[in-house]
Amino acid sequence: MSIFTPTNQIRLTNVAVVRMKKGGKRFEIACYKNKVMSWRSGAEKDLDEVLQTNSVFVNVSKGQVAKKDDLSSAFGTEDLTEICKQILAKGELQVSDKERQSQLEQMFRDIATIVAEKCVNPETKRPYTVSLIERAMKDIHFSVKANKSTKQQALEVIKQLQQSIQIQRAHMRLRFVLPARDGKRLKEKLRPLIKTVESEDFDEQLEMVCLIDPGCFRDVDELIRCETKGKGTLEVLSLKDVEEGDEKLE
Repeated sequence: MSIFTPTNQIRLTNVAVVRMKKGGKRFEIACYKNKVMSWRSGAEKDLDEVLQTNSVFVNVSKGQVAKKDDLSSAFGTEDLTEICKQILAKGELQVSDKERQSQLEQMFRDIATIVAEKCVNPETKRPYTVSLIERAMKDIHFSVKANKSTKQQALEVIKQLQQSIQIQRAHMRLRFVLPARDGKRLKEKLRPLIKTVESEDFDEQLEMVCLIDPGCFRDVDELIRCETKGKGTLEVLSLKDVEEGDEKLE
């Protein structure tokens, strides 16, 4: 799609339009395709990489630029950068039905991939294949939301799938070494965060290898750093405690 703007004759190509209605009027901005979602997810931080021009339009395809008075009255400012940011954050990305369907299908695959990477069958410790997760997502009629990040939705999928198949986040394997004087006291504080203790050696210092839920890693790390004033050490031995081979769903 090629667009001419009569105000400055800039030729806009490969346009993604983001539209917003405010104060009873319609406002649009012209963005680069694929950049809007990157901006919203936080992956893209440079506004110039997202906007084709920082003009605000009434109609991008016709090149009709919005009047300053209308912008000021609707947004309470004439700062075009600030207005563009508001439209980017809250506006609706205009895509064709075919593009939207393609985007949702890609997001569906991405969510299934994240789930497969993070999860195992708790009984066998084996990971599930992406295609198997996709099938299970279809079985529970999971509906992808275009305005939510794939990571957020993957966590929702895990919760929902737990109702129908044996699945859980793969545990992380850690080793920590604590000074003897802190060992006993800290061990009690760490106990609720630990799933399984694999080995424990308490001599001049406490050395422990254990499995934890990945969601608890930050708490464990903070606890050890703060309580030992930096003298304790924490090492990630493996991000996922898994067995070789893929899980089969009969």
